[in-house]
Amino acid sequence: MTDEKFMAMALEEASAALDAGEVPIGAVLVLEDGFIISRAHNLIEQSNDATQHAELIAIREASRILGRRRLSDCTLYSTLEPCPMCAGALVMSRVKRLVYGAPDSRAGAVDSVFNVVDNPWLNHQLEIRAGVMEEQCRALLQKFFSARRAQR
Repeated sequence: MTDEKFMAMALEEASAALDAGEVPIGAVLVLEDGFIISRAHNLIEQSNDATQHAELIAIREASRILGRRRLSDCTLYSTLEPCPMCAGALVMSRVKRLVYGAPDSRAGAVDSVFNVVDNPWLNHQLEIRAGVMEEQCRALLQKFFSARRAQR
């Protein structure tokens, strides 16, 4: 499967988050051979837990399923550039590769605001591919925030 196919799955997760009233961010974690280990979307509002980001949920579930904390043979697909918390978790879990859709100009910790996942001062750096299905990822986020602004 291609990066676009896995990102389409992450977009399905983001759509599920939108339907649940969550910020529409989805993540899919995949082994190098293409086996999908975990899929997740934001659950922050539902759980009243600021750490329930799609990326963290996918990492936790993959570690549980695989029975290990190092995910060095995995790629994480995220519809939005990860925040500092999620980027740190990607480094600490040794994810090999990150593919994301839309940049996050306010809290992105890959390219936009910070560089956590490719920081030479840390003991692990990820391969990065940005902008996969960026327009679709951005459109879902814009739909959510437009609706939220209209409710005010």
